Amino acid sequence: MKSELKNVETAISGLQMIPIDTKQQEFQKLMTIYEKAMDKTKQELEGIQTSLNKVYKYNIINNIECRIKTPDSIINKMKRKNYDLNYKALISNVDDVAGIRIICPFKTDIPKIKNVIEKESSIDILQIKDYMHAPKKSGYSGLHIIGQIPVDIGGTTANVKMEIQLRTMAMNFWATTEHKIKYKANNRLSKIDSKKMVFYAKIINELDNRISKLNEKYN
Repeated sequence: MKSELKNVETAISGLQMIPIDTKQQEFQKLMTIYEKAMDKTKQELEGIQTSLNKVYKYNIINNIECRIKTPDSIINKMKRKNYDLNYKALISNVDDVAGIRIICPFKTDIPKIKNVIEKESSIDILQIKDYMHAPKKSGYSGLHIIGQIPVDIGGTTANVKMEIQLRTMAMNFWATTEHKIKYKANNRLSKIDSKKMVFYAKIINELDNRISKLNEKYN
């Protein structure tokens, strides 16, 4: 652990057990805190991007994308996971309110970037979800880091959680197009089409592996 600071749950007194109302000021205040964490994380990652790209002489980090989870998405996730709809449950259990995505060219770039985040940033890594070696049933592949970063909250510094996703351009192509197809189908793909998407994910994964090996040959 890089920091023994308070977390958001303890830093915001009196908020924990209040039922969530996404239209109220309390919710907006909390989202502002997550935005601060996201912005600070992005700033650190952009510094890492600049230094790594100079070291490796190519864009090892192609681009960095950020988003704050929408109110509907937060509530739907909490209902799906059977969490109590209060702020304590949100802060404790929903790790991806603030989300940052790092896109890189090659699979071999991902561990290099992860190691630099771990050793040379103020981001405290709490958990790593390795979907590269163990893809999800849907076929999704990538590396997810659940981390926290110190943020000033009204004069108090507290750790705020966020999720950092690392994907190759190929992984990102599959994930974003799969999401769009599921959205159009109201998240109800047929069994046949779901199997097709898993098969396509395997093809992309194999292509990713071969291109990475080819790249390593000339490094």
